[in-house]
Amino acid sequence: MHEMSIVTSIIRIVREEMARSGARRLKGIKIRVGEMAAVEPEALRFCFEVCTEGTDMEGVILEIEEVPVMGQCINCKKEFKLNMYLGSRCAVCGGEAVDYLSGMELDVVSMEVD
Repeated sequence: MHEMSIVTSIIRIVREEMARSGARRLKGIKIRVGEMAAVEPEALRFCFEVCTEGTDMEGVILEIEEVPVMGQCINCKKEFKLNMYLGSRCAVCGGEAVDYLSGMELDVVSMEVD
């Protein structure tokens, strides 16, 4: 379960940013997880609860925004949601050349602190 190592990295990043900004208490963390990031949001949430239990981060709210896979056709320039199981053909013109716009994210977006 690689979600555990992802959570420990998130906690490290948040602690470093709190120290840098002088924040004393963490209330919440918002992260973005792309559909193709190979991360299971519920497993991530479970690991976060396990890792923060009994620490000063216990009870911190972890908000997870799931980001769909979006693409843009090279030929017709239309943007559309890609179905990662059906390939990457343009939903409008059928073109096979598609740029991925989103869906690979794994980012700490914000923190709510005191």
